[in-house]
Amino acid sequence: MLIGGLKTVDRYILREWLKIFALSIAATLGLLVLNDMYSNFADLMDYQAGVGRFLLYYLILLPAFLPIVLPIALLLSLLFALGNLHRNNEFIALRATGFSTGKITRTIWLSGALLSILLLFLNARIVPWSVEQSRKMMDNIEFAHLAEVQSAEEVGVVRNLTFDNRKENRIWFMNRFSQFSYRGFGVNVYKLDSQRREVERVMAREVYYDDYWEQWVFLEGRRMIFDAESGEALQAPQFDEFMDEELEDTPEMMLLFNKRPSDLSLHEINRVLQAMDPDDPKKSALEVRYHTVMVGAFSCLIIVGLAIPFATTGVRVNPMVGISKSIGLFAFYYLLENIARIVGERNILEPAVAAWIPGIVMGIFAAWLYRKTA
Repeated sequence: MLIGGLKTVDRYILREWLKIFALSIAATLGLLVLNDMYSNFADLMDYQAGVGRFLLYYLILLPAFLPIVLPIALLLSLLFALGNLHRNNEFIALRATGFSTGKITRTIWLSGALLSILLLFLNARIVPWSVEQSRKMMDNIEFAHLAEVQSAEEVGVVRNLTFDNRKENRIWFMNRFSQFSYRGFGVNVYKLDSQRREVERVMAREVYYDDYWEQWVFLEGRRMIFDAESGEALQAPQFDEFMDEELEDTPEMMLLFNKRPSDLSLHEINRVLQAMDPDDPKKSALEVRYHTVMVGAFSCLIIVGLAIPFATTGVRVNPMVGISKSIGLFAFYYLLENIARIVGERNILEPAVAAWIPGIVMGIFAAWLYRKTA
């Protein structure tokens, strides 16, 4: 009889929560889309993107919002759904019949665990695709429009592009580089030995990347060979066209190295880390970002542990009380996360350890808070 009653309670709790959860997802997702439209709608109109491309862009972009949407929607829905049960004295009635808080909310815990698994999958597979493809689509729309009024070399120009490939001991510098035509101007490539001494330099008026041969082609320049010990130039032959098969650096990798870690997808962070020298000073920031994204997947379980005590204890009048407490707590979490990021980037702690500290602290606090009310 007790088991049958518990199954009924499970269905009731789950149904009440899911209704608000679905509404919370729709509302939060809508707000994020509107915020993005506020930033990009005018640009899309200026680039003369049609309705079809406009809708396709946001269809591709939507999955990228889910790691933000799901934890927020989960928190809000739990506070309101469980808060309603608390205000209507339904929790007291269930506890009086012998059900513990753990049994009453076990479907919520299971849902939190499933959402954490879903977030791991999204962060590993879907979100990187969404981030990369939506960014590429926006760039293509912009470049196609600009190509109609500008020369190809002036479209998508990155000025003073530098790329220090410490793993292969090469340094690139270009005065201007077009992301549209993959052509650079005012180019210098420095080849170094293991002690970072210059052994060769390629200087050219122009360079372009040949997609077919997957090689850089230098035009109108000079190739200088140096003695590493003395720094003296041994040879300096000129060339009209030169292709160096040793230069395996791709334009995509150069541009990724120059982006902020927060602008990269998980897949792109992995690509950069694999191509990066272990002693590169930028590595720590990328590792912190990588582990922070992974820790974020477990935020759903932490949110369940925090929301249940906030929603089922205290006053029975206003659900905003629980929400305000939660906002204050997550403001503290945001502060702790930023402190941990700085500590990890400066190698005061290992990046992985620094990234996991905020989640561990909040998890311990959630477990303590839940134990007090269980």
